[in-house]
Amino acid sequence: MTALALAPHRFRQFLALTKPRVVSLIVFTAVIGMFLASPGIPPAQAVLFGTIGIALVAGAAAAINCLVEQKIDAVMRRTRGRPLPRGELTSRQTLTFAAVVGMAGLWLLYRFVNPLTMMLTLATFVGYAIVYTVLLKPATPQNIVIGGASGAMPPVLGWAAVAGDVTYQPLLLFLIIFAWTPPHFWALALYRRKEYERAGIPMLPVTHGEAFTRLHLFLYTLLLVATTLLPFAARMTGFFYLGAALVLDAVFVAYAVAVWRRYSDALAQRTFRYSIFYLAALFAALMVDHYLPLLAA
Repeated sequence: MTALALAPHRFRQFLALTKPRVVSLIVFTAVIGMFLASPGIPPAQAVLFGTIGIALVAGAAAAINCLVEQKIDAVMRRTRGRPLPRGELTSRQTLTFAAVVGMAGLWLLYRFVNPLTMMLTLATFVGYAIVYTVLLKPATPQNIVIGGASGAMPPVLGWAAVAGDVTYQPLLLFLIIFAWTPPHFWALALYRRKEYERAGIPMLPVTHGEAFTRLHLFLYTLLLVATTLLPFAARMTGFFYLGAALVLDAVFVAYAVAVWRRYSDALAQRTFRYSIFYLAALFAALMVDHYLPLLAA
């Protein structure tokens, strides 16, 4: 096969390292942060280069995660098809790719957005690729709780890209994602618990059992509900967001109660899938609520 014919396949391999589905949700919440930071339409340059830069750095962090966890990925069914476990890419290629993509993203943020966004994005990269992946994940069942801080940063990054500062509003968005992360990920960990056990990863269902995890999934969902009401309580949003949040919260709580009281792997899978829809819909509601006064004017 010629080099030209191999190019699309090689591109797909490198793209897979960036975990596109995960990064798409990261970028979506970052873009919402950009629009919420502006009373009108945010500057096109900040949105364009902010989005590209954040996406590139997030992709680089995902590639480092794949590099560090390649042996773990090889024994887990949901990850063994990634390029590194399959031998399609080498560790050196992955490290080079992550360095080039990450540096390009940081340069774009510094040159075309602002230094604050670049520094916050770099800190987020370190938090996910180093603190969470290398230090926390193999060491403590609280890995996803503590490490969730880096995953909650995208709306703060988006806000900083447009506003050039960080006020209390993006921190409320940070808290929402921070509280969302444990029930979201514990739903996955519950129905993948045997794989995590084989891989030697101390996820909560492995170290403390299913019943303990199911209860904490429910409790953290209640905490999430409380955090989703903070933007309305702080007068950051109006009644449209409040109504959407209450409906989305009610469904999530129903899932959490069901997981707690009458668990099945199929139910945990549905809860995990709903949690992804939930976060996307909640942030979409934030944006619609933000622009409703302009549409009504």
